[in-house]
Amino acid sequence: MNIPNILTLARIAFIPLLVVLFYLPFDWSLPLAAALFAVAALTDWLDGYLARRWNQSTPFGAFLDPVADKLMVVVALALLIERYETLILTLPALVIIGREIVISALREWMAEMGKRGQVAVSWIGKVKTSLQMIALLVLLAFPPGHSLAVLGVITLYAAAMLTLWSMIQYLKAAWPHLSRSM
Repeated sequence: MNIPNILTLARIAFIPLLVVLFYLPFDWSLPLAAALFAVAALTDWLDGYLARRWNQSTPFGAFLDPVADKLMVVVALALLIERYETLILTLPALVIIGREIVISALREWMAEMGKRGQVAVSWIGKVKTSLQMIALLVLLAFPPGHSLAVLGVITLYAAAMLTLWSMIQYLKAAWPHLSRSM
């Protein structure tokens, strides 16, 4: 067990705490939930940085890191879908969740074929993730109707558009391998 893996496990442990904070009936609960989400997002960056910097990459970390990221994002999106109860937020949330499922399955399938490098993370994915984290942070911190929440929804739409774009790029890269298997 090393520090990058501990940070990844901490991100998973934050999930139930995020849910509890989200539902607490206090004025400070939403900003605190958003702050916890921000800490989780920072640990995502930090664990990867430390694993590379200290040469502490492990198969366990390589497996668990993307799982932890997806769990945190999906739980945050599910909480927000329930809070907003509207297609305006549900649509981009479902696009993001659906893409994560498709790309995770695609990466696993490509890895089994020894072609995982064909669907490696691109710069589009990094920008998408950054916009997604900003949107979720804002949407967790402010209730529906708040002017900053509107900005959060707009940012979530931008993330969803990049989500679709990156998914198309990944599928195009994998298509020659997929089409041979049909």
